[in-house]
Amino acid sequence: MARLLIAVVAALAVGFVVYFAWAGRRATSVEAGIPQALADERASRIRDLTYEASFDIPATRSEPIHGSVTARFTLNEIAAPLVFDFAQAAEKFLGATVNGQTTSEVTSRNGHLIVPANLLVPGQPNEVTLTFIAGDEALNRQDEFLYTLFVPARASLAMPVFDQPNLKARWVLSLDIPDGWTAVANGATTGQIRLNNRTRLIFAKTEPLPTYLFAFAAGKFLIETGERDGRQFRMLHRETDAAKVARNRDAIFDLHHTALRWLEDYTAIPYPFGKFDFVAIPSFQFGGMEHAGAVFYNASSMFLDETATQNQRLGRASLIAHETAHMWFGDLVTMQWFNDVWMKEVFANFMAAKIVNPSFPEVNHDLRFLYLHYPAAYEVDRTAGANPIRQSLGNLNEAGSLYGAIIYQKAPIVMRQLELLLGADAFRDGLREYLKAHAMANATWPDLIRVLDARTPADLVAWSRAWVEERGRPQVTMDVKPDTAGGVTVALQVGDALAAQSGSGRVLVWPQTLRVVLGHRAHAVHVDVTLGDSGRAAFSQAPFPGEGGGAPTDVRWVLPTGGGLGYGDFVLPSAMLDALATDLPAIVDPLTRGAALVTMWDSMLEGRIPAARVRDALMVALPLERDELNVARQMGYLQSLFWRFSSAGERMALAPALETLLRDGLTRAATISLKSAWFSAVRSTATTPETIAWLRRVWNREEKIPGLLLSENDETDLALDLALRGAADAERMLDTQEARITNPDRKARFAFVRPAVAESAATREALFERFKDVANRRREAWVLEAMGYLHHPIRAGAARHLIVPALQMVREIRDTGDIFFPKRWADAALGGHRSPEAAADVRAYLDSLPTDYPERLRWVLLASADPLFRAATIVR
Repeated sequence: MARLLIAVVAALAVGFVVYFAWAGRRATSVEAGIPQALADERASRIRDLTYEASFDIPATRSEPIHGSVTARFTLNEIAAPLVFDFAQAAEKFLGATVNGQTTSEVTSRNGHLIVPANLLVPGQPNEVTLTFIAGDEALNRQDEFLYTLFVPARASLAMPVFDQPNLKARWVLSLDIPDGWTAVANGATTGQIRLNNRTRLIFAKTEPLPTYLFAFAAGKFLIETGERDGRQFRMLHRETDAAKVARNRDAIFDLHHTALRWLEDYTAIPYPFGKFDFVAIPSFQFGGMEHAGAVFYNASSMFLDETATQNQRLGRASLIAHETAHMWFGDLVTMQWFNDVWMKEVFANFMAAKIVNPSFPEVNHDLRFLYLHYPAAYEVDRTAGANPIRQSLGNLNEAGSLYGAIIYQKAPIVMRQLELLLGADAFRDGLREYLKAHAMANATWPDLIRVLDARTPADLVAWSRAWVEERGRPQVTMDVKPDTAGGVTVALQVGDALAAQSGSGRVLVWPQTLRVVLGHRAHAVHVDVTLGDSGRAAFSQAPFPGEGGGAPTDVRWVLPTGGGLGYGDFVLPSAMLDALATDLPAIVDPLTRGAALVTMWDSMLEGRIPAARVRDALMVALPLERDELNVARQMGYLQSLFWRFSSAGERMALAPALETLLRDGLTRAATISLKSAWFSAVRSTATTPETIAWLRRVWNREEKIPGLLLSENDETDLALDLALRGAADAERMLDTQEARITNPDRKARFAFVRPAVAESAATREALFERFKDVANRRREAWVLEAMGYLHHPIRAGAARHLIVPALQMVREIRDTGDIFFPKRWADAALGGHRSPEAAADVRAYLDSLPTDYPERLRWVLLASADPLFRAATIVR
């Protein structure tokens, strides 16, 4: 018995040694980034989390920012050390106090701080204070201001935290800032202390927020205030044009108030975060960022010029509605892990489309939904770089690669189909139940599907697999045959082009509602069709009645994308595409014209209709178009056809007629918005000496455009475009333009971008070489603008040798830049090229990538390269 007891004790001892050794390795050997295994472990151990964070911000940008974080939490168990995330060099970690004891046992390893288990207590409150020098990477420091941007997992670049979305915490912040500065954060300011020419601001404890939503901005900002129905708004900005601020201020406050009121009604949940401030930041990386109580916006999206187009005004309203919707979708209810980041974005975009409608009654909002979502989604979904809406994610250091057109543009289309499937009321009620069940907490896509599935007989799990969890789009073929009654029979069949190309053998059906339009010039009839689980549908249509009692009119074309509903690669017979191109200006309904245009463009890229045929159709249709959204889209496609889908000889032959068409449109335009859109098109496509000389006279203020007063931004863009085109005495012109700019932020942006339009190739290449240093890429919007000029079609031949070096930087840019930067960088590097030689260079580079190159990043490159590959094939 004694021997047995000894053996048992020995075995237990060995077991404990093995367990604690494993548990120790589990923490101390943690990989870089935030692996999901680490995040899951911490989420299972930690509860009741709060942070007290403080930062001492010097007046000089080159001086370091010192900070401290005190984390208070309860641990369920202490079987292993506790890992904080701090992605900085070890020397930036200054010290630790754990449960009242200063200790040197906390160590820095591989972007983390390891707190030994013996310093912690289970089942009771723990307190860990960590002091540090903040990393600048996510603090966006400028000479006169800074702002945080921690999405998706960049808070740990600035401070030690548990940098994952499912450990939401209450935050208390204090900032020590220079005199003359002000600051904003998630919580309201509750205290202010002045000492030695500095100010300490203390902010109220927040509601539970994940690290990516914790935010502050500090600097020399101006402040505007507004009140709507008792709700206070505060806007911080750096716009020095008082007239521009006054012209935009009320609209900005009104749009926020409208969005909040609509969302409170739709969700049946009051705004959950108390105060509502926002900051207009010059050259902000994104359109906006939804920090609860402190939304950040790109200033240029808020403060519009008098020459703003309808699309720009709609864009501002949508952006405000999008970020405000995030207060419920993303902030109130946060994804469990970043594989579901798309959920907050899809609902923000989907709700924004609903919110904006009443504020713009003159706009065809179904047409706008079509243009806002379908072309951008197709730009990825038609390519070899297509990705699923919902993706697996093993480490948050790859989370930035999830963002893009699939979650921002395709997902709202999918969500609209889901709303059609359930019905608008059932869909809304399901969302209300979901939001209330997970308020101030986390949830997953399956959590929502379970709620919605109970409200429909449809199989939402199977529906989700096709639309959400798999990559690619359906291919819908159409067979149109005459029937015995003189009409036609239309048969639709869903296929899987991606599976056919890859040989994967997957079998998917994408259930969706279609509105099929059958037409003959101005005649049209709509037929609603459901593509269900079978993937097939068929119907018959009689001929159109003849005019004045004459003979019946045949159906010339069938458009399965009517109503802006159907999503996929719709294969139309070539004769019908040609008829559609001819009939485009005669189609009465603006939405049908828009759907036809998008379908023709997609068909052109798939090689089913020649680019020249589409170009000729648009040259006829554009002067006759009266809907501003259609005008803007047709002009955009014409510019793409001119620069990317025409040879140099074709461009030279086309330029005089195209410029005449655009200048005539500018003269004819009846509103400032339309005149601005036409003028932008003229400026962007100008190549003939006559038009360039006219634009130079406009820039010189020697000639005015009737009904259009150019803003400072208009003149700045015009000066850069003229310099790009080799305008005489370009350097003096650019010097003059720089002197015209009064705002210091806009002046700095101009000086940064200016070398990209230099006549000297050496100057341009030196700018590109500077971009290889991450310190010179911090102002991402400026960098992308400069890259666009470096790789403009006018300079494509001279810039070809820069393509591969730019693509080689994408992986580092993913690791050092913000979420949209890798794709936008690749787009800018490739966007001006169309030659077979450039396409061959890119194919060779892609083929040379190692097998362990990140799959999502490979998809990014493939999607960015796809337009180049198609252009090189189309233009011979």
